[in-house]
Parts: sequence; structure tokens; C-alpha cells
Amino acid sequence: MINIIVSNEDYHHLGIKTNVTLLKEFLLNLYSIPMCFSAEASFGASAVLFGVGCLTISRVKEIRQLPFATIPFIFSIQQFFEGLLWLALKNQEYQQWQNLGTQIFLIFAQIIWPLWVPTSILLLEKKHARIKILSIFSGIGFLLASYLGFRIFTHITTATIVSHHIQYYIDFPHNNILFSGIFYFIVTIVPPFFSSIKKMSGLGIMIFISFVITLIFYSHYVISVWCFFAAIISVVVWKIIKELNRKEPKELLSV
Repeated sequence: MINIIVSNEDYHHLGIKTNVTLLKEFLLNLYSIPMCFSAEASFGASAVLFGVGCLTISRVKEIRQLPFATIPFIFSIQQFFEGLLWLALKNQEYQQWQNLGTQIFLIFAQIIWPLWVPTSILLLEKKHARIKILSIFSGIGFLLASYLGFRIFTHITTATIVSHHIQYYIDFPHNNILFSGIFYFIVTIVPPFFSSIKKMSGLGIMIFISFVITLIFYSHYVISVWCFFAAIISVVVWKIIKELNRKEPKELLSV
């Protein structure tokens, strides 16, 4: 999700040994993944996630479950606008939608998700010790979303198609890749592992694996590719809400 455009020069600037680059190139040659994205893929994912989102929301029994249950639905909207951006970038007759598609996709990726993910998990939590920990993640998410939102709304944002992927760029002079990347990782991947809901850790593991795969094979297009993977993985949210509401009546009877 986070906007990471890394070149060999960036690695040197960040003080990371070139061995990382060599390892990455070796893996790319050994396990080439010719994955191509398109407007059709984005619109298709959007349609599927819209249905899953509606189904998940229909399973909600408490208002506190609603933010988490809407995750597939929100991803559906995000993928729709990236599909619109694909059309704008590849067809001149849709060029008037390019800026709107870029802005809205980045708003979801860099403002909504850093805040929404930890907060929605926090609202599901019932154990006080874990609530305190998840509240910290939610607070960090708010600060990060504010920082990234400042970047988006005060600087030029562009999107281009490179090797069948969309590459996003924010013209921010103090674009600290390492800083924002670390905190984005903390608030979007770590919170599920602190939840007392058993299925939640499985969701965290899948998101983490998808992040590693994206970072290794699609490091120039992390914001687009990881969002696509995370959108598909969000189908698991339906399973979590379903299981959560199946168990809660038993817990109430045992009290």
C-alpha cells in the first residue's frame, strides 16, 4: 500500500548493502512472476468484493463490528477507482478521470487504511489489556494518516503505467521512504496479531506474506500490487465476522 519506489541509488542512500539488491535480482530471475494487472482485473475484483462486503455487513450483529465488516466493501470502492485510473491512463477519452482516480486511490491507500485497520480491530476487542495495546496502534495510525494526507493534499500526485502495473508518485521533497514504510507496516500488519480473536492472526499472516511477496517481486509498484492482494485477502473478513457472531451467544450463556 505504501508508496515505495526503490532504485539501487535509494538502497545506497538508506545505507542498505547492495547484497539486498543482488538477492532480489536472483529471486526475480529464479521465480519470475509475470503478473499483469488491468482495468478488467480491478473492476472484476471490485465486483466480487462488493458482493462479499454486502454479505459481510449483513452478518453484523453489533455496531462495533461494522467498521471491520466494511473492509471488503471499502476495498471494492478502492479497486473500482483504480480500474477507472487504468482506463484514464490507457485511453485518451477517459483522461479527465486520471487525477480523480489517482487522488481517491491514494486517499484510501495512505489515509483510510492506516487509521481504519487498527481502529476496526480495536473496536472488536473485549479484553482490556489488548484494548490498551490496540489503542496505541490506532493512535499511531491517526498520526501516520495525517502525515500521509498532508503529503497527498499539498503536493502533486501522479500515476503512470510501467510494465503492466501502476506506479504512484508523490512529489514530496522530504519523502522519507523508510520512516513512513516502517510505521505503515506497524499499523496495518501488526494489530491482527494482538487481537484475542483467533481467526484474526490468520488474517495478519496472510497480509504479511502478501506484503513480503510484493516487496520482493514488485517493489516499484507496492502501493498498487499490495492493495490488490490485500483486497482479495479481505474476503477472510467475512469468515471472521461469521465466526465471531457464532461464538458470542455461547460466551454470553457461560457468563
